[in-house]
Amino acid sequence: MMNLSGVHLNGLRAVEAVARCGSLLKAAEELGVSPSAVSQQINRTEKQIGRTLFERRQSGLVPTEFGAVFTARLSSGFRELAQAVALADDRTSNTLIVSMAPAIAARWLVPRLSRFFSRFPEILIRIDASTQIADLNRSDVDLGIRLGKGRWPGARAELLLPMEIFPVCSPHVARKLKSIPDLAKVWEIRDENSMISWNDWFKAAGAEPVIPIQGASFTDPILCLEAVIAGQGIMLAWQFLAADALADGRLVAPFGIAAPSGLGHYIVTGEDKRASRKVDCFRKWVHEEVSATLANMQSPQVRTLAGRGVQPSLSEL
Repeated sequence: MMNLSGVHLNGLRAVEAVARCGSLLKAAEELGVSPSAVSQQINRTEKQIGRTLFERRQSGLVPTEFGAVFTARLSSGFRELAQAVALADDRTSNTLIVSMAPAIAARWLVPRLSRFFSRFPEILIRIDASTQIADLNRSDVDLGIRLGKGRWPGARAELLLPMEIFPVCSPHVARKLKSIPDLAKVWEIRDENSMISWNDWFKAAGAEPVIPIQGASFTDPILCLEAVIAGQGIMLAWQFLAADALADGRLVAPFGIAAPSGLGHYIVTGEDKRASRKVDCFRKWVHEEVSATLANMQSPQVRTLAGRGVQPSLSEL
């Protein structure tokens, strides 16, 4: 049986990274070395174990049948090592790292965090605000809140909130909207990276599509919302983005119609990671906050306009 001491750890790391990342370049960026250094490590490791791990093709390196099994075991082993090392850091034991999109973090989570700290003063939180999907099994991220259909490889997903979509605008702009065809009279503020469609909302409203006047477009939904709050037009929003602005009257949701998007916000955790108290505490707390948010959006305190309901109908959630 081959002795582990006869194989260099750096070489095993290089082999695992290339198999997981799919290319020398991406593996080199992750490891902080050059692609040629990664290639040399792979060659050295193959000589040390006496087996070919990758086929050299014009398109790049492809794991052999043995290499696929070998690197899968390496990935599992490195995850265990990372978690073992994390146990030695007292800071990680009480720090919860949450990955989520910046829009949800800024517009919904951050204003509520003081309630979490009051309830769980022993748990610290670090927010990884990014639209990139974190590797929940290999990174230090404890959990994520993701938008999608609930299916991500290597992750356990728990539905937090079905995403509904609805138009929002300032009270001043809303006075121009007596009926859905009046949308043609206002400016549309557009999120260039949006996953939602006006056609879905028109279908739910039972109305023919209307094309608003083309207004400003942004690559960030937070900027879109700020433009709408400033009275610059109307946008298609969703609960997490617009809840607080609807509740305090900065925005209204004309026509009282919300449409299912077919997507949902999910709490996701790595399937290879063990459950922890800090994750469980956050999960239960965030469910409670979502329930409170929806109740607040439906409350009589949410403003109406000219006797007409302007909050989205969220009864189906």
